[in-house]
Amino acid sequence: MGPYYNGLWLDNLGCGSSRHAVCADVRGSDVTFIIVTKALTWTQAQSYCRDNHTDLASVRNMAENQKVLVKIAGLDYVWIGLFRDSWKWSDGSNSSFSFWKTRQPDDNNETCVAADFSQSGAWEDWPCDMERAFICYGPVVTTSKKVLKVKFENKNNVDLNDPAVMEAMLKQLKQKLRAQGLDHNIKLSWRKQADGKVFHKEDKKTNKRRRKREEL
Repeated sequence: MGPYYNGLWLDNLGCGSSRHAVCADVRGSDVTFIIVTKALTWTQAQSYCRDNHTDLASVRNMAENQKVLVKIAGLDYVWIGLFRDSWKWSDGSNSSFSFWKTRQPDDNNETCVAADFSQSGAWEDWPCDMERAFICYGPVVTTSKKVLKVKFENKNNVDLNDPAVMEAMLKQLKQKLRAQGLDHNIKLSWRKQADGKVFHKEDKKTNKRRRKREEL
């Protein structure tokens, strides 16, 4: 879409026609408009603005529209960032991103889209009854790590840093936590300290001193 010299907008310009464009540089709440005097199609103008500035100009109020009008200084039609996209994503999500091949979409009867990965995944419109391989996606899985400090009473003087002992202890912990509702997909592991060991013998003298300080 583009404004004429009087600042009014028109939607009857073909997106493939070459026009000047208005880009925007956005710095926080400050917006600066830049006129591009090189004639470009709408998609070329969008790419140019995104490569060299922030994006094609978004006109959010009459004051900004007046700023654009001053910038075009008597030029006729210029591209701004507003566009109408009739293509919708299957999951109902909204996106202005597009990656059409040159001269695509090219047929109003071809209402589904395929990505050609021999050309970097560029899009083509196809009849929906065509049989093609397809890509599904599921919910995004987020991962996080939590570190917990545990204390064991070692009555039998077992070497707790023995890999076999650590593995057996880990299995017991998993069973107890799952019995309390822990997600089965959550993984548990021991964390080694700087010296390469997981467990260290508690210094009872140091702990007694700490308790005395707390009591004082």
